[in-house]
Amino acid sequence: MAVTIDVIGSERKVVLDLPEPKEAVLHEVVAWQLSKRRRGTAATKTRANVVGSTAKIYPQKGTGRARHGSRKAPIFVGGGTAFGPHPRDYGYTLPKRVRRLGLEMALAARAQDGKLTLVEAFDVREGKTKEFVTWARAHGFDGSERILLVTDDELVRRAARNLPWVNVMPSRGLNVYDILRSERLIADAAIFGEEADA
Repeated sequence: MAVTIDVIGSERKVVLDLPEPKEAVLHEVVAWQLSKRRRGTAATKTRANVVGSTAKIYPQKGTGRARHGSRKAPIFVGGGTAFGPHPRDYGYTLPKRVRRLGLEMALAARAQDGKLTLVEAFDVREGKTKEFVTWARAHGFDGSERILLVTDDELVRRAARNLPWVNVMPSRGLNVYDILRSERLIADAAIFGEEADA
């Protein structure tokens, strides 16, 4: 699927050859990303971890009650938990080809909707928020959409990071989850420079 995108700030266009978006692949990549982010710190105490006496709680015979040896058994209130959660890593390996395909499909989904914008250069010289706001309003971005701004220009990232409707990251951090949870993607044209047509 070839997509042609105008580059803001220049006369050239960028032609991207992207795959057709597939929900199953995007879901797989997002699930993998979110699994890696899980802290995995949930923990419970087994009967071995509960602090308490190890004495037999009452005689084996003669009471008419069931046989018990420890107050720390899961059957008692205050005892250990059987099969409860323990700290673990929820991350798993996803093939690199699937990760790359997912990223290309996320870009394709935004390009299909007309929500992918490429920029030659931002008019930001001092890293001030008002400079970015002026540039954004001049190009029709007024804060009504949640924007993911991907640029390697430190001044632009500094200028935009204070705005509640802009999520900022460098090009190396571009990922499927952040693309899909933002309504519009604005990126440096240089990131896609290899596929640009003058």
